Amino acid sequence: MDGLEALAEIRSKDPHARIAMLTAMGQQAIVMDAIKRGARDFVVKPFAPDRVLAAVNKLLAA
Repeated sequence: MDGLEALAEIRSKDPHARIAMLTAMGQQAIVMDAIKRGARDFVVKPFAPDRVLAAVNKLLAA
């Protein structure tokens, strides 16, 4: 199962799930698709720890 499939599965079980995804650089089409499908944030690899914390904080604040 890839990330978009996992996103769909999670959202089918919990439509209100707060989801941040991790992706490789240069996959803008996948990022946009995931946002449309309900992802709340994206962290691009290679990632900095402060960016991961910012994504988690965004999810907790929502």
